[in-house]
Amino acid sequence: MEIDIWSDIACPWCFIGKRRFEAALADFPHRDAVTVTWHSFQLDPTLPEHYDGTELDYLATRKGLAPEQVRQMFDHVREVAAPEGLDYDFDTLVVANSFAGHELLHLATANGVGAIVKEALLSAHFEHGEDIGAREVLLRIGTEAGLDADTISTALDEGTYRDAVRADIDEAHRLGIRGVPFFVIDRKYGISGAQPTELFGEALDQAWRESHPLVMLQPTPGTAPAEADLACGPDGCAI
Repeated sequence: MEIDIWSDIACPWCFIGKRRFEAALADFPHRDAVTVTWHSFQLDPTLPEHYDGTELDYLATRKGLAPEQVRQMFDHVREVAAPEGLDYDFDTLVVANSFAGHELLHLATANGVGAIVKEALLSAHFEHGEDIGAREVLLRIGTEAGLDADTISTALDEGTYRDAVRADIDEAHRLGIRGVPFFVIDRKYGISGAQPTELFGEALDQAWRESHPLVMLQPTPGTAPAEADLACGPDGCAI
């Protein structure tokens, strides 16, 4: 089963959705047959590499909201994130363009450590007040995941994965994805948002049943009916 997930590093609901989806996948009996691919998406590609202001300033300006409304949003998201084991710190959050982080994520995926780097980038941004647009932060996250520092620098300097990031974003637009997180199961089922773990579990079960339908085996020709129908039903059991 193929699971494609579009998300942005600078998206609080993407981290929550990641945790909820992973909890559902951990309980899925066929999880070893599931391949998860993370895809890039940018909620605000116009952000400069370094934004002079707080997250509160940025959202109040971008959304035209009063600061108190933004604080209420922060409180709500923190409350939702906490049961998922996440400790969001919006006061220290550094507003930064996420494109370079997505480039690092593509490099990590190509080297088999995409899930590790995805988690580290989200945690760095939302829990530890780190600048996900800063080269030193990306180098540390990448090398801690096992990537070579020179390989990371070269990929970022030369734009090795820029087209891959843009291709992900273009594909999202073609699929009609306008918000993240967005989960696509076997290119058939789409799930928008950080839905409850139970919903993800139901979607996995349904997709698996449809792609692996039960095949009824027929009795061997010549088998006596009494031997072929030894079962119980609403009207009783075979005798």
